[in-house]
Amino acid sequence: MPVLDQSSARAAGSVAGRWKMLAVLLVCAAPVIASYFTYYVVRPEGRGNFGELIDPQRPLPAMATQTLDGQTGDLRALKDQWLLISVAGGACDAHCEQNLYFQRQLREALGKEKERLDRVWLVNDEAPVREALRPALASSAVLRVAPAALADWLQPAAGQRLEDHLYLVDPMGNWMMRFPAHMDAAAAAKAKRDVDRLLRASSSWDKVGR
Repeated sequence: MPVLDQSSARAAGSVAGRWKMLAVLLVCAAPVIASYFTYYVVRPEGRGNFGELIDPQRPLPAMATQTLDGQTGDLRALKDQWLLISVAGGACDAHCEQNLYFQRQLREALGKEKERLDRVWLVNDEAPVREALRPALASSAVLRVAPAALADWLQPAAGQRLEDHLYLVDPMGNWMMRFPAHMDAAAAAKAKRDVDRLLRASSSWDKVGR
């Protein structure tokens, strides 16, 4: 009988331990869940997003990357920071330059919150990046990726090219928003409002830097 009592006590202790662990996990996750619930579900009347929410969200894939100086890595290393992503070949035509400009302007317009957002240019070919562009890219991540692998993760809107949009990834590594193609100054201001809202909604759990 004492053996049975000890076994029962160990089983009860194990169950209690699991419940305590679950409670701790829920407490840790609560701020993240609450911020996303607020942004995605509890939406004040008349408020709309300029960017298109991606449902379901798509996590950063295991994708090989290479910096302009040849260092190799994995796209998942970008996790733990808000990311504003553009896509274009290394030659970077006028539309590409415009997207890079709006990336930079949008981030700078965030003021003290800008350190929570990284600019990323995913170069989807082997063309060299012009030296004239490099000064403007000093504070951004420029990574070459395989075009087929990239197309399996990011997708443009119907009738658009992958290069036509800016894409937003959250600190948990989920692609969660796509901004409309062919952005201009007015569109960039609307995109900034979306980013502002997301940064406010995540302020309780998202920290600067990775």
